[in-house]
Amino acid sequence: MPDRLSSLNRREFLKRAGMGAAGLALGASLARADAPAKRPNLIYILADQLRADALGYAGDRKARTPNLDRLARQSVNFSNAVSTMPVCAAHRASLLTGLYPSTTGMVVNELRVNPGHRALGHVLKDGGYETGYIGKWHLWGNEAGNHAADASHYIPPESRKYRLGFGGYWAAYNFNHQYKKAFYFGDSPRRITVDGYEPDVQTDLALRFIKDKARGPKPFALVLSYGVPHDPWTDDNVLAEDVKPFESVDFPLPETWLETPDPYMDRDTDPARGLAYFKVRIPGFRRNYYAMTANLDRNVGRLLRGLEEAGISGDTIVVFSSDHGEMFGAHGRVQKLTFYEEAARVPFLVRWPGRVPAGSVRDACLGTPDILPSVLGLMGLPIPAGVEGMDLSRLALGRGGPEPDAAFLQGLGHTYL
Repeated sequence: MPDRLSSLNRREFLKRAGMGAAGLALGASLARADAPAKRPNLIYILADQLRADALGYAGDRKARTPNLDRLARQSVNFSNAVSTMPVCAAHRASLLTGLYPSTTGMVVNELRVNPGHRALGHVLKDGGYETGYIGKWHLWGNEAGNHAADASHYIPPESRKYRLGFGGYWAAYNFNHQYKKAFYFGDSPRRITVDGYEPDVQTDLALRFIKDKARGPKPFALVLSYGVPHDPWTDDNVLAEDVKPFESVDFPLPETWLETPDPYMDRDTDPARGLAYFKVRIPGFRRNYYAMTANLDRNVGRLLRGLEEAGISGDTIVVFSSDHGEMFGAHGRVQKLTFYEEAARVPFLVRWPGRVPAGSVRDACLGTPDILPSVLGLMGLPIPAGVEGMDLSRLALGRGGPEPDAAFLQGLGHTYL
């Protein structure tokens, strides 16, 4: 995969990938052929701003991710997975609908998703699943920067259509990255404020959901959308126990750091937020980023142990991924919104004991719209008509089959090329 990703003309890409009507029909027939005798449960774990290379199993010796490393050994690793448009709302809309950002219209974070799409939640509900969503939603925006008001987080029951079919358990908010100020909303306009570090609280909620649904007659599906390791990477936004192992670790500037001012870094009128600001702070930011990732890892471990204790590990598909990465000054860039490796490549692990070959690696160019059809294909559920992604479930199961020739990426809205 080149250092800087490129995209084909969309019509040409879809044609080459076999995604015309015949391709969609083939994907649907393959999904039916591979349908399991019993519907599996699903847990989709979505980290926020986690780079694919910042994990132990990916070769990062600084990372402290023993639980994710173990999960990788038990999973198929799609090592060439990329975020089609590496920014939160664009990725999440594509993930849940199987559509490109140019189709969903979610090209900036401050938009509200079109409720007319047939999405993951609808298919799960129609398939007889108990559903749950915990954590960050980020598809309910109404104005730039308005993250404090409850109206920016609470989706009323009468607006349930904006939850894209998730009509079961709901403990979510639109946007929050102050992890020591955890809260969520259910079906009431009352903000539920809780004590504790947000990822820990969200994992507690997920474990209760699993324990409750594991006893029921229906299969369940849970999306657990963590905020970490998204910024702010300030000292007051991490736990001391998570930072301590990294206190003596060196976090230098990236090898591709640019000493000359870059328009992306120096786009603010305040010179304190330009190149000099980031040069001084990136080492500390990275230390806290790795600390947040370690916390994420610990909570993933808790979640996996909860499945084992409930006796349903073998009946549950676990997917672990992220919505995009983070540049940290590489190539003179910070944050995401660009198509360099550091921002666009994401982790993508799929575990299903006894069905998915443990420890296998697939290098197919899996883009965000491919996630929905691939997950539904694994579960033996129907793929909605009009989905623009490709069903790669056969690759996850260790079989051959068509795959995209390239990852089709889109630079829309406030993406910096």
